[in-house]
Parts: sequence; structure tokens; C-alpha cells
Amino acid sequence: MHESIKTKLLRWRFNFFPAYWGSGAKITYLADDWREVRVKLPLTWRTRNYVGTIYGGSMYGAVDPIYMVILIRLLGPTYVVWDKSATISFKCPGRSDLFACFKVEVEESEAIKAELCERESLERSYYVDLVDEKGVVHATVEKIIYIRRKE
Repeated sequence: MHESIKTKLLRWRFNFFPAYWGSGAKITYLADDWREVRVKLPLTWRTRNYVGTIYGGSMYGAVDPIYMVILIRLLGPTYVVWDKSATISFKCPGRSDLFACFKVEVEESEAIKAELCERESLERSYYVDLVDEKGVVHATVEKIIYIRRKE
């Protein structure tokens, strides 16, 4: 899927939102249908920790809001979507730029809607890896998202 003018502008606004800007990360791609988002976390003076690697808080901050925002956009205004919890597992130090790719397939959003016809709320787990240019995983984040229909 390509990136439209509208999603380019939204990506630009998101990158300059103070809470996200503070992580040091940048959204580099936002699919027109919001089913794929790509993030880059560069190793810079803003993201470097005391020992010269990417600060763990920047790693988490780079990926924190993405799945929640994707699901809000895909499900629409008749659903409540909240981050419930997260776990980050550090695999190796980030000594170079890191990248993350988030995808939510059509089947997933349709399954959520179908399940919420039968129950009041649900929780979904999503995983994303922060990888370097060679594909080496530096951290894995699990996000648990709470979803329900609005009353």
C-alpha cells in the first residue's frame, strides 16, 4: 500500500507531537489504510545513554503508541481502544539505528469486531521487534491492548 498526501501529513504531525518527538523516533511510513506503520529510531545524542547505546526508554517510547493508534483508526469511533500493559525484552544493545514495522491485517480487525458482538470487551497481545539494518533483533515489545464497543 502506498502513502497518500493525507497520511504523509498525519505522519509529519505525529512525529512533531511532543510526547512522541521526545522519544527520538520518527515514523517513516504510514500506509494509506493505516494497516502498516514503520518507525526508525536513530542512535543520536538524544537517544544515546551513558554507555553509548540506545536508551531503553527511547526504544520503548518509539513503539509505545503505535498499535493503539492503528487500532483506533481501523476500528473507528464506535470502539474504545486503550493500552493496558507492555513488556520489553532487551536482546542486545542498540549500537546503530533501529527499525520497527507494525502490521494489522484485515482479518485481525474483522475478528475483533466479530468477537465484540459476542462479548463486552477483549484484550489482544501484539508483538514488535526493534531490529538493526541487518535484521538483528535488539528488543521485543509485547503490547496488550484493551478494546470494547462504546455504549
